[in-house]
Amino acid sequence: MNIDDLPAQSTIKRIAVIGTGTIGASWAAYFLARGFEVRAWDPAPDAESTLRDFIHRAWPTLERLGSVEAGADSNRMRFCKSPGEAVAEADFVQESAPEDLDAKRRLYADIDASLPPSAVLASSTSGLSMSKIQAGFDAASRFVVGHPFNPPHLIPLVEVVGGEKTAPAAVDWTLDFYNAHGKKAIRLNHESPGHLVNRLQAALWREAMDAVLTGLAGVEDVDIAIKYGPGLRFGIMGPFELCHLAGGAPSGTGAGGFSGFIDHFGDGLQSWMDDLREVRLDPDVRSRLKTLVEESVGRRDFKDIAGERDALLMATMIAARTRREEGFER
Repeated sequence: MNIDDLPAQSTIKRIAVIGTGTIGASWAAYFLARGFEVRAWDPAPDAESTLRDFIHRAWPTLERLGSVEAGADSNRMRFCKSPGEAVAEADFVQESAPEDLDAKRRLYADIDASLPPSAVLASSTSGLSMSKIQAGFDAASRFVVGHPFNPPHLIPLVEVVGGEKTAPAAVDWTLDFYNAHGKKAIRLNHESPGHLVNRLQAALWREAMDAVLTGLAGVEDVDIAIKYGPGLRFGIMGPFELCHLAGGAPSGTGAGGFSGFIDHFGDGLQSWMDDLREVRLDPDVRSRLKTLVEESVGRRDFKDIAGERDALLMATMIAARTRREEGFER
């Protein structure tokens, strides 16, 4: 397969969303806002009404973010009786089924024969291997990972990686598709458990868990530390950019930027990394963490936490859009 075998980006009109839980519903709202027609399917008995309620609630936020294209209609969604029906006339498929390899392979078996010959299927899997998902299917060359971050209708990032049977052209096409429709899609050069960003997050989670398990700090203080410290910086710059800034400007007496950073802080950084400990999530550790987090975060209403997250995300996204409009983004 080469890129010429795949449809022109301008011809994409209909998206199939398979699985309409938290991630899939968010995807459906986003695709509708971008002007696509959506065909959706989910096995839950109340899935259609739940999905329509989510889209209704998400639409004003999408409008405030400027994500709603002219002519987009939140009602251009048809709920289908089977996954095969949903994908049969789709130009692109976003699969967001539960994170279970066997369940995904059963679903793909239902989809494989119905998928149009030029349609790409992207999986929202947060850590499964596409090579294991796609093995043995006729359409495997057009199966890719398109991993978003929750909630996809607000957060732009999507990780894209193929499996062993994925055609390179399908990966290229998927990157172009997401980036043409308001996403920030990144290419991963090979498969890895958890992809890229979840591995980065896992490193932080490990240290956060270790801190509360060893008594270095409490749950609330660990959360405050990230929210009001590095989290603010990581919201606007990546780790290598920040290290480059920390190294200072080049001068006549020595290296600046990242070279200055790694030379000046490298020994201390190495000593910190050497002191990082393994955290084993055995039953006892899980029980302790549940108790500690419940005593802190569990006191707050779940909807209030989610509402605060979405409001702050929206404010951040609006600020970022303004900066882009002023020409500050690369």
